Amino acid sequence: MTWLEEVQWNNEGLVPAIASDATTGQVLMLAWMNRDALAVTVAERRAVYWSRSRGRLWRKGEESGHHQEVLEIRLDCDNDAIQLKVRQAGGIACHTGRHSCFYRRLEGEVWQTIEPVLKSPTEIYRSEN
Repeated sequence: MTWLEEVQWNNEGLVPAIASDATTGQVLMLAWMNRDALAVTVAERRAVYWSRSRGRLWRKGEESGHHQEVLEIRLDCDNDAIQLKVRQAGGIACHTGRHSCFYRRLEGEVWQTIEPVLKSPTEIYRSEN
C-alpha cells in the first residue's frame, strides 16, 4: 500500500486539509485535496488544493501571491484529514485579506470579527475584464 492509498478519501475522492502556521500553530484555513493535489503538494512543497468551485487544482496564492510553503505534512489518526504546517507568504491566508480564514468568534449568540483586514481584497485580486 502506498502512502496515498493510506489516506481515507471521501466519496468525492477528497480529504480535508488544514493549513496551520508552522511557527505559531494558528489554523489559517481549511481546504480540500484530491490525490493529485496532495501528490503535487509533496512534490512542489507548496500547498496545492482541489477547488470545488473551480473544478480544478488550485495552487494557493496563484492569483494573490500569498502562497504557502509546506514545511511538514501530517495525517490524522483516522487517516481522513491532512494537516499542512506552512510558512504563509505575505502573512495573509484568507481571500478577505486577513491572516486567517477563522477571523470570527462566537460571543454569546453573535459572530464577532476579531481579526483586522491586513490588505483589501481589491488590492490583492485583479479583476479580469
